[in-house]
This record gives sequence, structure tokens and C-alpha cells, in this order.
Amino acid sequence: MPSDHDIVLCADCHTARIRWAITVNGRRQAVNADPDPTGNLAARTDHTGTLKVRVLTAERDRLEGGEWQAMPHAATCTNRPTRPRPRAASRTRRPIVRPGTWQWTR
Repeated sequence: MPSDHDIVLCADCHTARIRWAITVNGRRQAVNADPDPTGNLAARTDHTGTLKVRVLTAERDRLEGGEWQAMPHAATCTNRPTRPRPRAASRTRRPIVRPGTWQWTR
């Protein structure tokens, strides 16, 4: 069980204790601070003190090493926002039109 120094309250429900973790894809994910035997995440603290999580899949369905089972907070948050998440910039953005060099005309 990790220490309590990195626990914060959820900004949406203001009651749940969460930890911020990094997924295997490098994204941040909120997980419930306490271990949960029904959770689908395996969490561990690496050598730098960063909490890392991975999904328990059919191929790797057991906890390894110093991992503990965690629940993603999005699954248990009581006050999830209804606003849509901002979309990432698409790769088909229009190029910025830059004016040509300005010259005097007589």
C-alpha cells in the first residue's frame, strides 16, 4: 500500500480521495486512492515515485511485483461533468495563410 502523501480530493465530487497515475500510453488517469479488489487496474509506484497503472487484461490478468489492484475514479465518481471533453487538434487542420511580402506600388 503506497503512502498518503499524493492523495487529493476529486475536483468534481469533492468527496472522493484519488491519486493521479500515468498509464502505459503516457496519459494521466485518476484512480481511487484505496485498493479495490473489484478494480481492473494494476497500480505500482516506480523507482522515481510516479504511480503507474496498467489494465488487467486476459494476457496479464494477475498482479506482478509490488502492484496493487485499483479502480479508475471515472467509474465511481458521483458528480461526473456532462460537458464533452475538448477534442484534440486534428491532423487535417487548414494551414495558416500568411501574407506575401509587402511592396510599394506606384
